[in-house]
Amino acid sequence: MSPQVSEARPRDREATRERILQAARTLFGEHGYERVTVRMIAASAEANIALVGRYFGSKAGLFAAVLQGEPDLHTLFEGDLESLPRRLAEYTAERMQHPSDSPIVRTLERFASHPEVRDVARERLITAVLSPLEARLTGPDAGARARMATSIFLGVSAMRRRIGPRTPTQADIDRLTAVFEACLAEGPQGAVE
Repeated sequence: MSPQVSEARPRDREATRERILQAARTLFGEHGYERVTVRMIAASAEANIALVGRYFGSKAGLFAAVLQGEPDLHTLFEGDLESLPRRLAEYTAERMQHPSDSPIVRTLERFASHPEVRDVARERLITAVLSPLEARLTGPDAGARARMATSIFLGVSAMRRRIGPRTPTQADIDRLTAVFEACLAEGPQGAVE
């Protein structure tokens, strides 16, 4: 086999894999998880349906791979710990008014009760939110404090979906800041360092 042929194959595989990911991202975003089939994704990507299974294992595996390409909250957790409660409050206040810009995250929210999506969502929540937040916290019970803080912004998003958007006020942001300070504090009277 010539060197040119062996070098071309990995690029073709990667290009096909990327086309499948892009097609899945578009279709999941437009139609949701349940209405999209692997056959639809393969046709849109102009790829053999067997390649979806080879590269991603299953529809759920493909959805998980699509989620990996979505923005996460790492940048929100960067910076000094003292201002973290305020950054979380501002992020949460934005979720009061607007859903995520990502159609994939919106799909994730809409289909969170689907068994396959639930497993993918759980893993994404752990890797993109809980673990990075816990890693930033000091002191005892960092995992419990990260879960408590995460439940606040997830709850706000759930409220927006159920009762509609609400424009946050400065008082809302101040209250949320106080709530996040309490969630992230090392002890009942402690403060985030």
